[in-house]
Amino acid sequence: MIVRPHEYLLLASRSPRRLLLLREAGFHVETIATFIDDGELKPGRVTIGQWAAALAHLKASAAARNSITPGANALIIGADTVVEVDGRLIGQPRDAADARRIILHLAEREHDVITGVSVIHVASGHEDLFVDVARVTVGPVPPDSIDEYVATGQWRGKAGAYNLSERIAAGWPIHYEGDPATIMGLPMRRLSAYLARRWGIVPQPDPREPNQSS
Repeated sequence: MIVRPHEYLLLASRSPRRLLLLREAGFHVETIATFIDDGELKPGRVTIGQWAAALAHLKASAAARNSITPGANALIIGADTVVEVDGRLIGQPRDAADARRIILHLAEREHDVITGVSVIHVASGHEDLFVDVARVTVGPVPPDSIDEYVATGQWRGKAGAYNLSERIAAGWPIHYEGDPATIMGLPMRRLSAYLARRWGIVPQPDPREPNQSS
């Protein structure tokens, strides 16, 4: 089955970073409402990877049930990202004080960033789930740099209270192993390979851009 990517690839997420990652990779995608507030949910007796996958499933399945015409030949992508330190789950900060506490907790140590992905084909109900993990090492961050960052409010909506590319650009001592896009919310290496292999979806030129070969 070949799915027409310019019409039927939908992202069940409010994250502008995930949408940007897909579009920068060359996928034609639109966002769709999720109706899920994962801040109100708590994990039970599951691993942190299972929890990330479960949240991704909830987002994608809710969008499939509530926002798409039944039987539509559409693919819906749901994703959720969490941080794990010493076996403990760290999600999005509640407020500025929580953001500062999280960053101080992550400094001068390693942590894992886990992103779960759910892809649902609406017409058939078929779903694939996978989880990708990247390891991040944060060096010492000066307290005044943390205070300045927290004051910007850029930590809002970010698992672990930071965005990888923004903090590297700001000069924070951060090193990572794995797909940087996993840390930013969507494992593009695995997702791109999956979309091509399973559904025949490959990145397409943006029709709004001029043809560079002409």
